Amino acid sequence: MPEQPAAAPLAGIKVVDLSKILAGPYVTMSLADLGADVIKVEHPDGGDPTRGWGPPFNGPDATYYLAANRGKRSVTLDLKSPQGQEAVHRLLATADVVVENFRPGSSLARLFDYKDLSARYPRLVLLHISAFGDHGPLRDEPGYDMIAQASAGLMSLTGEPDGPPVKAGYAMGDLAAALFGLIGVTSALVERERTGRGQYVTTSLYESQLALHINWATGYFATGERPGRLGSGHPSLVPYQAYPAADGHFVIAVGNDALFRRLCAALRHPHWADDPRFTTNRDRVAHRAALNAKLQAVLVDDTVAHWCALLGNEGVPVTPIRHLDEVYDCPQTEALGMVRSVDHPAIGPLRQVAFPVTFRGERPPVRTAPPTLGQHSRDVLAELGYGEAEITHLLDHANPHSHPHSHPRGA
Repeated sequence: MPEQPAAAPLAGIKVVDLSKILAGPYVTMSLADLGADVIKVEHPDGGDPTRGWGPPFNGPDATYYLAANRGKRSVTLDLKSPQGQEAVHRLLATADVVVENFRPGSSLARLFDYKDLSARYPRLVLLHISAFGDHGPLRDEPGYDMIAQASAGLMSLTGEPDGPPVKAGYAMGDLAAALFGLIGVTSALVERERTGRGQYVTTSLYESQLALHINWATGYFATGERPGRLGSGHPSLVPYQAYPAADGHFVIAVGNDALFRRLCAALRHPHWADDPRFTTNRDRVAHRAALNAKLQAVLVDDTVAHWCALLGNEGVPVTPIRHLDEVYDCPQTEALGMVRSVDHPAIGPLRQVAFPVTFRGERPPVRTAPPTLGQHSRDVLAELGYGEAEITHLLDHANPHSHPHSHPRGA
């Protein structure tokens, strides 16, 4: 039987990445993981600002940059110069997808307006990611992940009831927009196969946060009541949260009444399941505080390992709360092959978290390391038909610094 090719469903797709920070670069990194040829266009003076978002640094760049840019080729161009614009248009002439997060109303947004690009390149799929969307009173506002988490409600739902609002540990505003943007791009490519025409795809950090409200939204629509913070608790399930043991916290997740009876029996309090305050999940949600007080009084007497073993053996969903060092040392992580190593030109072996989808049982490979700034400028420009002298002139004109990494650009 012939050997299966490496998982690369988007092989042959060419992507021009004009974005920076996280949402756009995460989209294009995912497209690269799926086999696309992604060319990252960066400003010669420092490139993507996340290159300087440290410490920590690993080699010339911050680890933040290294998290969202593997599999790409970096070319340095000044998009505000006529020469840089000409080079980008040569890229777009053979591209399938372009991703940008230009601020609405900016000079770059006007220079690379989709109406003009569509007329010139009718098969092009353009993804535009913004903070608040293409319409409305906040349309022109800039936005970072923290702004999205605050303005779209996530921080009002995160944190302990008597504590301050807390942002999510991950960049949920940026990453949600990235995932919805990725869905939009791949859907537009499927549509193009049917119609032959490209598409203008937009999403925003704000819209994506609203889409992820899910049950919080429908609960509010039904009751009109403003929901509050529940710590690690769940608005519709009890017990379903982190609990303190003698040496730390662990999670119990009871999703139905049968599991609650198992929990009560395992804790040697089977009568709790017959208490009319706790018999059904509806009752338990209504009497959340009373039940949690009983559970905490019992669970604090032994260790996380004890309770996880005891309850797990009884079929109650339970887990310790692992730190990242424990997660990356976990046999489950190893079995899934989620951490891969790739050779970086300045660092050597560089570990990366791989793409979380498999195809025919194969995970897409981590093909190349995140590029150093301008690492592929000469190769990419040569592919566009520039001669050696033209390339040298273009790069020297665009980059006044001989060592661009000595001038990192921050946020």
